[in-house]
Amino acid sequence: MTHPKAMIGLFAMLAAHAMSSHAKATEMMPDPAFVKSTLVGEWWATPNIKFDYRPGELCGSVAGGTDQPWDAILGFNGLRLTKGEHYRLSIIASGDPDGPMRAIAQKVAEPWTPEGEIKRRVSTDKQTLSESFTAGETHAPAQLVFQLGGSDTSWRFCLHSASLMTGEKISPVAATSGISAIRVNQLAYFPDGPKRATLVRKGNSRLDWKLVSSTGKLMTSGKTNANGHDKSSGLEVQTIDFSSFDRVGDGYRLIAGSETSPPFSISRDAYGALRNDALSYFYKVRSGIEIKQDLAGKGYGRPAGHLGKKPNRGDTSVGCLDTKTARKVYGKDWSCSYRLNVSGGWYDAGDFGKYVVNGGIATAQLLGVYERALNHGGGASPALSDRLVRIPEAGNGVADILDEARWELDFLISMTVPEGQPYAGMAHHKVHGKGWPSGPLLPHNDKEERVLHRPSTAATLNLAAAAAQGARLFARTNKDYAQWLLTAAIHAYHAAEANPKLYAPSTDGSFGGGDYQDDDVSDEFYWAASELYLTTGDPLWLKRAKASPHWSGPVFYPDGFSWRAVAALARIQLASVPSNLSKKDLRAIRSSVKKAADAYLHLQKKEAFGLMYNPKDGFGWGSNQSLIQNMIVVATAFDVTGERRYLQSVRESMDYLLGRNALGNSYVTGYGTSYSHQQFSYMFAASADPSYPPPPKGALAGGPNSGLADDYAIKTLKGCAPQTCYVDDSRSFSTNEIAINWNAPLTWIASFLADTR
Repeated sequence: MTHPKAMIGLFAMLAAHAMSSHAKATEMMPDPAFVKSTLVGEWWATPNIKFDYRPGELCGSVAGGTDQPWDAILGFNGLRLTKGEHYRLSIIASGDPDGPMRAIAQKVAEPWTPEGEIKRRVSTDKQTLSESFTAGETHAPAQLVFQLGGSDTSWRFCLHSASLMTGEKISPVAATSGISAIRVNQLAYFPDGPKRATLVRKGNSRLDWKLVSSTGKLMTSGKTNANGHDKSSGLEVQTIDFSSFDRVGDGYRLIAGSETSPPFSISRDAYGALRNDALSYFYKVRSGIEIKQDLAGKGYGRPAGHLGKKPNRGDTSVGCLDTKTARKVYGKDWSCSYRLNVSGGWYDAGDFGKYVVNGGIATAQLLGVYERALNHGGGASPALSDRLVRIPEAGNGVADILDEARWELDFLISMTVPEGQPYAGMAHHKVHGKGWPSGPLLPHNDKEERVLHRPSTAATLNLAAAAAQGARLFARTNKDYAQWLLTAAIHAYHAAEANPKLYAPSTDGSFGGGDYQDDDVSDEFYWAASELYLTTGDPLWLKRAKASPHWSGPVFYPDGFSWRAVAALARIQLASVPSNLSKKDLRAIRSSVKKAADAYLHLQKKEAFGLMYNPKDGFGWGSNQSLIQNMIVVATAFDVTGERRYLQSVRESMDYLLGRNALGNSYVTGYGTSYSHQQFSYMFAASADPSYPPPPKGALAGGPNSGLADDYAIKTLKGCAPQTCYVDDSRSFSTNEIAINWNAPLTWIASFLADTR
């Protein structure tokens, strides 16, 4: 998580587009989603492009052997650009094979003055791309062109949507005008699962709908059900329920009135690939190791970051924060005389910080993927596989998920204060640069001096909990390593007991990294004691867990659990991991999980978009992660009860993340027709600099955040309904960041959906 002050000096090349509010947003393209039966408007192409149209896409076969981008053009005439007006160009495009594309809104004659431009190499995966701009001159007429030249070989370019919005204030919902009003899960529905879509439509009159195949054949039909005004989205909506249709297939679309949905599948096997991609994210964000392109994919290879080689100033020998800065951060003097090798681990989010509290819960939930597959996956889950994903350790006889988790576990333990020093056995809260570097930037080019921040009780207990869980899982394949983890976990717990109130202050985020402030660690004590009990079976650890107010107190809340509130994670672990708990204790624990799941199902029934999340005070930072954590609670209820209503509710809630939401956007990169692809990240920064890779496939965007904690979100989203407090722009780190503690639960829930029938 990037601190609100983090953007000072970051991506300075990107000026925020201030948007005032005295003109209505207007779509300039006549059929932006290509839903009409015939092509509408003044489309044209140079002779070396043969273009063809069918509802849903406009494609062109581009001849090879061209030198310059403008040697092959697909264009649209009949536009007008007005000086001083604000515009947003949004397209969904693909290429087969990969090919060069420049989309430009420009003057229609020489000197072809460009006003807005998107430059990207497009691939077979559909890419959702957008750019906001302000016209510097009036051009009447103007045109939108797609320059496709510069390739030695011929290739095929397809447009799946082309939208150009104008207006002084372009709201998030208005900006989706090029997206169908029928919001669907753009990946897939299960044949035996709930299949619902949400239609954005004013009025209460019911509308006829039909489901058609990829060839346009009618499959089934019905009438919508009016929901009225939906508070979380600010929209009037209706529901399309086609749950009774169960035929497996690809390319299905819903049609209601003049609206046609994006294509989707009905499949039993759609989520295995998502599990793999979500897990593969972690290799790409490893610190202290070369990332090999043949494993990570084209564009993602890079030298090792923070391995003590210039210009890096860490992480093989890192000292503590200087006393002067510590006094500003903690209100008192603190430093240390030792240096630690804290290389390895994962970069936390968009920045290069490594934080023990976030690393702890992310590691625990990755380990949870393996543990859930072991205990509730029937013994045949691919999550137990040694060759699940492409990582250097594949084929070593250890499950890939455990290999990936070990990369962080070793780092967490390396953050321990040495014996003989003040706070010995405690874990340093975090390591990052003295100041925020300017991006875009690859890790090996970071020049900031790295420093250790003061140990914290929360960090120490995160280490204890994650290491204890790791110990029982690694015991199956590496008993020596498992014992080392267990010893570290016990040592950390006792160190935390000796220093139970050493907190990380909120002011900490002003000095080069996020704060991860937490002044209530009772839940961390409960979690760590629970994991130690589940690993050892020692009644002394159970006694500690039972002494916690969280043992029988409330731990489940509408806004989910997170790094700051981990009691719910402890509860579902106690409910689902085999142990020697008494029947009475186990019954009470599982009853509380079931009660929480029922509450989430009750909430879901009231939500027009099918999600089990809607806190009274608005959507929070990382709302998509919070939603997934609620889904994990419900999934756990299914595991311990076998009641299929819990499975079905998790399936439906996944629809929201994959496109059935107010913005019609899939929040998982690379999944769906329109998906987040411009998340804030130093190294996945293609939206700021095309020489950098984009966020990888399977990366989860943080999602709507009613708090609007960055300048860009404040300027563009003021007054937004909760579901619409999101913008897919790298300048909005408070709505659109990526993070390890978001991708870990995504991996968990994707694995659950892939394995559970």
